[in-house]
Amino acid sequence: MSALPELKWFKSSFSEASGNACVEVAIYNETRVAIRHSVYPDRGFSVDRAAFTSFVAAVKSETLSLSTH
Repeated sequence: MSALPELKWFKSSFSEASGNACVEVAIYNETRVAIRHSVYPDRGFSVDRAAFTSFVAAVKSETLSLSTH
């Protein structure tokens, strides 16, 4: 994403209390979710909303398998 529109950003409940090292997420449009780092709010990217929802569900359920290679 080159220029981020005005979005309502959400921070993880696991973020630092100071709020300076956070991953933030916003609904970009009907099919995309925007993601950025709070230190660099003018930079970010978007991903498929369904894929992001599946990713978050896997993390929450601790079923996400990470490859070591």
